[in-house]
Amino acid sequence: MSHSIASRLDAIRSELSSANLDAFIIPRADEYLGEYVPEHNERLYWATHFTGSAGMAIVLKDKAAIFTDGRYTVQVRLQVDAALFSYESLTDTPQIEWLCDTLPAGSRVGFDARLHTLAWFENAKATLNKAQIELVAVEQNPIDLHWQDRPAPSSAPITLFSNESAGKTSLQKRIEIGALVKKASADVALIAALDSFCWLLNIRGNDVPRLPVVLGSALLHANGDMQLFTDLSKLPEGIEEHVGAGISFKSEASLADTLASLSGVKLLADPNSANAWAQNLAREAGAKLIAGIDPVSLPKAQKNPSELAGMRACHIRDGVAVSRFLAWLDAEVAAKRMHDEATLADKLESFRLQDERYREPSFDTISAAGPNAAMCHYNHNNGTPAMMTMDSIYLVDSGAQYIDGTTDVTRTIAIGKVTDEHKKMVTLVLKGHIALDQARFPKGTSGQQLDAFARQYLWQHGFDYDHGTGHGVGHFLSVHEGPQRIGKNVNGIALMPGMVLSNEPGYYRAESFGIRLENLVVVQHCEALKGAEREMYEFDALTMIPMDARLIDKSLLTQGEIDWFNAYHQQVFNTLSPLMSGDELAWLTQVTKAI
Repeated sequence: MSHSIASRLDAIRSELSSANLDAFIIPRADEYLGEYVPEHNERLYWATHFTGSAGMAIVLKDKAAIFTDGRYTVQVRLQVDAALFSYESLTDTPQIEWLCDTLPAGSRVGFDARLHTLAWFENAKATLNKAQIELVAVEQNPIDLHWQDRPAPSSAPITLFSNESAGKTSLQKRIEIGALVKKASADVALIAALDSFCWLLNIRGNDVPRLPVVLGSALLHANGDMQLFTDLSKLPEGIEEHVGAGISFKSEASLADTLASLSGVKLLADPNSANAWAQNLAREAGAKLIAGIDPVSLPKAQKNPSELAGMRACHIRDGVAVSRFLAWLDAEVAAKRMHDEATLADKLESFRLQDERYREPSFDTISAAGPNAAMCHYNHNNGTPAMMTMDSIYLVDSGAQYIDGTTDVTRTIAIGKVTDEHKKMVTLVLKGHIALDQARFPKGTSGQQLDAFARQYLWQHGFDYDHGTGHGVGHFLSVHEGPQRIGKNVNGIALMPGMVLSNEPGYYRAESFGIRLENLVVVQHCEALKGAEREMYEFDALTMIPMDARLIDKSLLTQGEIDWFNAYHQQVFNTLSPLMSGDELAWLTQVTKAI
């Protein structure tokens, strides 16, 4: 294995010397800069064998380093040869500063401008310039030149997403967003996010794992006209009629020429999410760059009634599937049959697969037994899946892509007898979950302002968790959709009606156990408040799946919290019971009883 990596590093270094470069930067990203990278774009994996979701490698003439974050400290040592790479921290050792410390003045650092944002490029260039080091964009990525057995990109055709499900036609959406482009004093917007142009055109695809989108990019004009640059062999029958007037389809290869023809055009682009290559190319051609957030992101985040109807419907069917899994799990534990994490994840998916509208998981299932759950982004595929053990807790965080919506839910389950300490910690997490679920807040409130609602009870006891409390979720799109979030240090984007977010406080004790309780909620107008002086919003839960009452210490709950727990379970029972029968219905009846 290392032998092949060593020869790959040699190939990269030979390209460095012919281009007179002293280093080359390999991020875990492709030109679309999304969360998920299709197999044929896994360049970091090709160069290192590292499979984590975040990381960067830097190859110098005589050595190389790999930067990963705290989630991957163990994994990187198993996958990446220490004889070839030094292990560095992605968070504690800024990569550009590391280059400044490692290379002498006068050095030249190569990078592929398609794989980095414009903001990263400007920042890296300025930092390196101070150290008298030049940042050089390579014409061709040395990895692409030497990747012999590179997998073929997906050839799956684009699918047409029904206008009824979308609630608006593509033309309506494009005219609305075009007006926002104009309002930003721009003529054209670069729509680089895959889910953004798919949402605008009411199309979906199968090009990226876990994300139902097609690869490509788009330019949207202020009048609503749009050019989509994608693989033209993927266009299905009837797409012109489906997307409506004003759309031209072009090959991805022609994007460069189009960008080079934008002289004098005011181009709106997001420097933090669109790649440096496209924006630099337009700027060099005489376009004026206007920095702003992707104009699609906020309208897309505010689900319309048709989108919300799909979200509600798929959450009910998902609730049945996950509840059937939990019923099966309880029966297995009662019979003392223990399974490993992979078997459990596959079993859970087997219930979802019975739904003809199910497409794929919305992210890799986190199926974590005992101590593994203490790693909040644990993946059982990165080693040998552990067995569940009696008298422990099991955490499962999973989600689904249905053609009418996207789900994401976490439940923490008692396996046999649990300790008072387990119960105390689960109950503190539950109290935070309830406080956020019950929050009422005025128009203009951001997720950062609500974050402490979910942490306050943990804080009172000296505890906390190191991840955000909530992320946005798309409509048969990305399970991690922006721009709204709930967290300690997130953006100030106000929460608006129709936005779907997760409510997922947790607690993790290293080497011991992990807890998370996650529902998806939708922001809605607060009708119940009489005499309110402001426009007030509240959350409504979409997820309908029981929580494990065996893990609750009722003495730590107020009467109001007990009432919430019982009302939630009554609602779960009322919603799911007509769709379940036999032993599964008996299980549901039992686990949703009032505490």
